[in-house]
Amino acid sequence: MLLLAGFAALGEGVGSSIVAQSSSPTGTPSPTQRQTPPAAPSTATPVQVVATFQGIAAGLTAEGNPFLGSLDAAVVLHEYSDYLCPFCARHFRETYPLLLENYVASGDLLLVFHDFPLASLHPTAYIGHRAARCVAAQDVAAYWTMHDLLFERQNEWNRLSNPTAFVTALARELEVDVDVFAACMDSDDTAAAVEASIVDGDARGFNATPSFVFERPADGYTFELIGAYPYSRFTEVIDALLAGEDAPAEPTPEPPQLPYWAGEGLAPDPDRPGFTLAGDPYKGSEDALLTIVEFSDFQCPACATHALDVQPVLDKQFVKTGKVRWIFKNLPLRMHPQAPAAAAAAECAGDQGMFWELHDRLFETQEHWTVEGVDDEIMSLARTVELDLESFESCFMGRSGLERVLPDLYDAAGIISSTPTFVIIAEGAGTIVNGAQQVNTFTEIIDAFIRRIETNKP
Repeated sequence: MLLLAGFAALGEGVGSSIVAQSSSPTGTPSPTQRQTPPAAPSTATPVQVVATFQGIAAGLTAEGNPFLGSLDAAVVLHEYSDYLCPFCARHFRETYPLLLENYVASGDLLLVFHDFPLASLHPTAYIGHRAARCVAAQDVAAYWTMHDLLFERQNEWNRLSNPTAFVTALARELEVDVDVFAACMDSDDTAAAVEASIVDGDARGFNATPSFVFERPADGYTFELIGAYPYSRFTEVIDALLAGEDAPAEPTPEPPQLPYWAGEGLAPDPDRPGFTLAGDPYKGSEDALLTIVEFSDFQCPACATHALDVQPVLDKQFVKTGKVRWIFKNLPLRMHPQAPAAAAAAECAGDQGMFWELHDRLFETQEHWTVEGVDDEIMSLARTVELDLESFESCFMGRSGLERVLPDLYDAAGIISSTPTFVIIAEGAGTIVNGAQQVNTFTEIIDAFIRRIETNKP
């Protein structure tokens, strides 16, 4: 999931930030930093080197946490991470490789990975963490390959209600003994090991991922970063610790601002009922506690799954009860050549107050109109909805509808790149959720936000 306070990407997640990261009621981090007074060196001292990974020493700490790097490194970096956290995946893609190359491989930095799956946000993440530990039990070098695969293929298993078969297939690719792996996955000891790592993170006061503790064992100095900071921030901290200095403070950023479509533009358009000032169709109360903006593609199969299987449940539980206002934005992807026509058609139906009716029909009949003669198929589909066909055809066959799709593409640029993507906006901040979610997962996310809002009420 991605955060925005202005906006941050998770991610999420999952990508780039809309403006900046902020705190999230579901546990995704806002970047923060804490300097703690000198303390005793960590008890998580690596006890042995048992293998090498990409030419780097690999082993397990006394607590069973995997490590990479020299046991004599001047700086230890403890990473508390969640394999299904998009921000953690972003750190893995953008920062982790550079840390390995420039600090771990040189012997200056020892990296220790701590399991910290957030059950409230990613209820199936613990399965991936157990799987990685079970691979490590057989081959600690293969653990790091498993670690990489879980992040690289996050979008494949984050939608599975039970990813056990998926992680087992990954383990089979690594040529570990699958029977031993399966027994390890079912072991109470494995579950207890992951839980102990979570308790450790909780005891440190962490409630977000990724969270990092920099440690200088020579004098016990520690420094914390919470959030997916850029690589440049890591180099500042590590270089300072290597020089025997305290970590430098980061300049306080300017207060972030939400983009127009997620801020002032959310207000209802008095001249166009059912649309925001930013020109986006919505359903639900304008006074709802929570606003969710969906970026979608009418030709996207995952979007259809959300629209047909998940959205009706969310509508019943949250939209119709006045708790959530749901806003739709078009993001036709290049891989779907008929999607722009469908988006334009929905916009034209919106001129007659029938956006959501045609929206539903387009997803219900996706396989029928995604053909070369898409215009004719959509006109036939429009006849099944109570539209003024002459006005609709004039809009659809001209450029009027398509011109209203283009602003959504501009709004998504640099922020949203896949569909479906959901932006949850509450209390002046936004959180990005990437990909179609299981019904239970989505309802848990929304409930968490609503509980937080209600708790914060004066």
